[in-house]
Amino acid sequence: MGLSLRVRRRGGNKKEIIPVTSCSEEDEVTIPSQFLCPISYELMKDPVIIASGITYDRENIEKWFESGYQTCPVTNTVLSSLEQIPNHTIRRMIQGWCGSSLGGGIERIPTPRVPVTSHQVTEICGKLLAATRRGDHAVCSEMVGKLKRLGKESERNRKCVQENGAGLVLCVCFDAFSGNANSTLLLEEVVSVLTWMLPIGSEGQSKLTSTSSFTRLVELLRNGDQNAAFLVKELLELNVAHVHALTKINGVEEAFLKSINRDTICVNSLVSIHHMILANQETVSRFLALDLVNITVEMLVDSENSVCEKALMVLNAICETNEGREKVRRNELVIPVLVKKILKITEKKCLVSVMWKICKSGDGSEVEQALRLGAFKKLVVMLQVGCGEGTKEKVTELLKMMNKVMKMNGFVDRSDSSSIEFKHVKKPF
Repeated sequence: MGLSLRVRRRGGNKKEIIPVTSCSEEDEVTIPSQFLCPISYELMKDPVIIASGITYDRENIEKWFESGYQTCPVTNTVLSSLEQIPNHTIRRMIQGWCGSSLGGGIERIPTPRVPVTSHQVTEICGKLLAATRRGDHAVCSEMVGKLKRLGKESERNRKCVQENGAGLVLCVCFDAFSGNANSTLLLEEVVSVLTWMLPIGSEGQSKLTSTSSFTRLVELLRNGDQNAAFLVKELLELNVAHVHALTKINGVEEAFLKSINRDTICVNSLVSIHHMILANQETVSRFLALDLVNITVEMLVDSENSVCEKALMVLNAICETNEGREKVRRNELVIPVLVKKILKITEKKCLVSVMWKICKSGDGSEVEQALRLGAFKKLVVMLQVGCGEGTKEKVTELLKMMNKVMKMNGFVDRSDSSSIEFKHVKKPF
């Protein structure tokens, strides 16, 4: 017995299995039942035998076990072990069948790599830790390279590496070599592996946030290392104490400004700057002196939404201080850009907050400028569509400020706001 499916030519003599109803140039192929996974009823790519003696495709039986089952899906017997042994015989038969006339020319499945075991990961970590303690740069590079290659092979390997203590050992290695000027390539490799080791435990965090480690991470960041930017952002979000430690690193503000002032804007660095400003307002003055406001406002002009939203987070944090608000108000682009973006970005909370802080603390010219640019109508639309309670209150207050300016100056809103309902806006207007 077998399962009849149809195949479609992909190019040359290669064919792929697809649903019967979705192909035009097709042939009917009967797949032998022993080649099909009992769970998915699809051709097996990595057949393995479990304790019950039944063969399954590795991916499907792993999902079964990960769901909490400890039984065989076919026999329903409780398994004495969840071990999976590669069924090389079936795999070779499938590969031979795919390339034969019986297989209809279906592309031959590749020979799967054997997944890494906990014992192998533990052995690699042990060698890495020992080499770190004796300062053996070459062996450390070799072991880190092995961990990186394992992670690239499969998601299962990554999970196995994560669960067997590799994250902490890598943090120890980074801290140990962070003071070595000749270890840049090793440290870059360590950081690249650590990006898929998250979340990092408290002991590992303590290693990465030491003065020496943080200083080296900032250096990598300054040189454009995107992995370092991501890792720093993740560390800052884990604990506010890490933010305070980072602000003490010499030249950290310049490194972040360089990171966001490139052709490819580093969104992770924008998030880190936001955390730094909120946690330590003394950093605001240093960032302002480095022209952060103008750089951030320019991002809003033509960057994609994800960048704009993070840039607005930074501007909103800057506006928490008098010095910051004054600097933002002096930028001639800020009000026009904010008005332009009101209905264009998805997350409007920070945009409204920045506009509210500028207008509320200004001399009224900001409100009038926003009015002339059509902000009134757009803000009313925001209320109609719906927004969070805090944002709604700020929008309502902004509309009241604008209404007051219109009455005092006899200003006529040319955006045709009279046709919009005002039922969501608190009276009077």
